[in-house]
Amino acid sequence: MRLKRLRQLRLAHALLLLLVPALLVLSVAEMQVRAHDVRRAADTAYDRSLLGALKAIDASVSTEAGGLAVELPYRLFEFFELSASGPVHYRVASADGLVELGSADLPAPPQPLRAGVPQFYDGSYFGSPVRVVAYTRELERPAAGSASSGVVIQVAESTQSRDDFRRVFLQRAFVSNFAFLLLAIGLAVGAVVFVLRPIASVSRELSERKPGVLAPLPVEGLPADVRPLAEAMNQHMRRVEELASRQRSFLDDASHQLRTHLTTLRMQVDFASREAEPAQVHATLAALSHELQRAVRSTNQLLALARSDTADLQPAWFDMAELVDSLARQFLPMARAKGLDLGVEAASQRAWGDAELLREAVTNLLANALTHVPRGSVTLIAAQDSQGWSLGVDDHGPGLPAGLRTDAGSRFVRGGNARAGGSGLGLAIATSVAARHGGELRLQAGRDGRGLLATIWWPRPAGDGAGP
Repeated sequence: MRLKRLRQLRLAHALLLLLVPALLVLSVAEMQVRAHDVRRAADTAYDRSLLGALKAIDASVSTEAGGLAVELPYRLFEFFELSASGPVHYRVASADGLVELGSADLPAPPQPLRAGVPQFYDGSYFGSPVRVVAYTRELERPAAGSASSGVVIQVAESTQSRDDFRRVFLQRAFVSNFAFLLLAIGLAVGAVVFVLRPIASVSRELSERKPGVLAPLPVEGLPADVRPLAEAMNQHMRRVEELASRQRSFLDDASHQLRTHLTTLRMQVDFASREAEPAQVHATLAALSHELQRAVRSTNQLLALARSDTADLQPAWFDMAELVDSLARQFLPMARAKGLDLGVEAASQRAWGDAELLREAVTNLLANALTHVPRGSVTLIAAQDSQGWSLGVDDHGPGLPAGLRTDAGSRFVRGGNARAGGSGLGLAIATSVAARHGGELRLQAGRDGRGLLATIWWPRPAGDGAGP
């Protein structure tokens, strides 16, 4: 739930919500490390001074007079107390504790002493915390009253001085660390704002655009992480622009075609209403029926063209032989009525594509051929090669001059031999369907040099092999 809420925040807020706690954690960890380092540094410095006092006392220990004696000048002891900023206590005793000098109740070392190795430890002396160093060595001869030749020396000082040193140092460190933390947070905020400026710039440019403006966003100068986002938006806007262009073209095509048909129908109705002779009225009604058929065909073709331009492709494996066989059976009555020989050349072969859109395209090619071929044959062809598949119609009609083949797939472009009543959309539909499949509409002379061979070719998808 918290992760979901974090994703719903603005990017800048989410980044700061992650960065600021991280900086706080790092700051606390740094203070802990620094406190540890300060403690070690203070102990090292003060322990060195404490060890100097112990060595001075050790050099003054003597048993020449028989007893245990410490010949320590008073001024030197004052110097120790001055450097320690507090009272200094010492104890010199035989290893068996029978003879001792100084403060007898100094805290004992927590670990057994080793000869010649000083041991530092913390303790309490009359309720006050002290730092103690203890040391032992062998005397040349035992002190009177003691059976042991070893001597134990202890020196203790108050920890107040080193505690004050640590406190002052840590206070300064806390102030500097806090100032650094504020500076780091400020820099983090500035860095986040600076880094997110390109996104804000892109957002501002999009919000300030007028409706309908789909010009691509400039990607030059954008950071490498933001550039893919801008390029993806540009690609999306190109698709939207292409879709809008197709919709505008469809509206223009529909208005052009339907306006022509409606104008013709209105003129024929006006003529029929003024005509008194029944024969003329009957002829006018027949012309009305023919014009209505043209309007219906144009409307159907316009809808087919719009679908071929905008419908989502639904590719799947299908049998091309079954497709052309079904089209041949559908148009066989029309071919027989005109005395044409309608044939099929296709072996059972699988192809990858949108079968419904391809069927619509081939239907228009076949209808054009059957309409414009006066005699002879029309053949439906399904084929494949190593690069792709093809569906075509070969006829023995008047053909299409080479100079017109380039523009024949454009909307409302009709050949010079086209029969009156056509809409000029059949080849445009086939061209659109082929383009949607990544292919093309190929127009060339018939296979025996007569008529026209119109072929829809589209490539195999990458890595499809030989099919299912």
